[in-house]
Amino acid sequence: MFDAKSLLDQFLGAPGGGQTGHRGGSRPGGSGDLLSQGKDFLSSQGGGLALGSLAGLMLGTKTGRKLGKNAVTYGGLALVAGLAYKAYQGHKASQQNAPRPQYPQDEPVPLDAPRGTAFDPAEQPGGENQAAVALLTAMISAAKADGHIDREEQDRIFDKIDEAGLDAEAKAFLMDELRAPLDLDKVVASATSPETAAEIYAASRLAIDPDHPAEKAYLQMLAARLGLDAGLVEEIELAVREAEMAG
Repeated sequence: MFDAKSLLDQFLGAPGGGQTGHRGGSRPGGSGDLLSQGKDFLSSQGGGLALGSLAGLMLGTKTGRKLGKNAVTYGGLALVAGLAYKAYQGHKASQQNAPRPQYPQDEPVPLDAPRGTAFDPAEQPGGENQAAVALLTAMISAAKADGHIDREEQDRIFDKIDEAGLDAEAKAFLMDELRAPLDLDKVVASATSPETAAEIYAASRLAIDPDHPAEKAYLQMLAARLGLDAGLVEEIELAVREAEMAG
């Protein structure tokens, strides 16, 4: 199977080449400006299209730009896992009338905390790559919610995919997912636990700014189908907003 983990990293603005995840070493230098990072990535790829920019075209999202250094620092899987874990902990504290966990303002996503828990993609059935496939599928499905990916846009996107230097399997995955009709059942079926359900919802929310009625309705339906508590959904939204503000 293609390297879905790296593809997800690139969708969310992390650099290519497998250098993903922050492991306690030095943070990437510079201001964290995504445009500069995108230029660096373009250079490192020999002029190929940065998939962070492709995601903006394909998904109609501002999230990559908003997340900025957080996407680059954490990598896609760790970012989504951290957001879902943070939301879960906040929801649990609220249910117990306990203080919400606090995180540094400039590092609002708890990267290390999910490791070894049910939120850790490495602990999920199929491992990290299968987890990344589920999240990518969820993101693309969410992008279809407002009906804006029409044939003309697909053709432009496919042209960009051709320019991106993806391997055949990754290219085929993206094209198949974009061509396929929106399939909520498929997205929901990839949730193998309450924790992965929260991650799938978080990834879907990252893919779009729900300012269109159809997008809001999609997220509401997704949350219901995933069996997420309303309080947890609110915590995921809060976690995403805090990550965007810190980006």
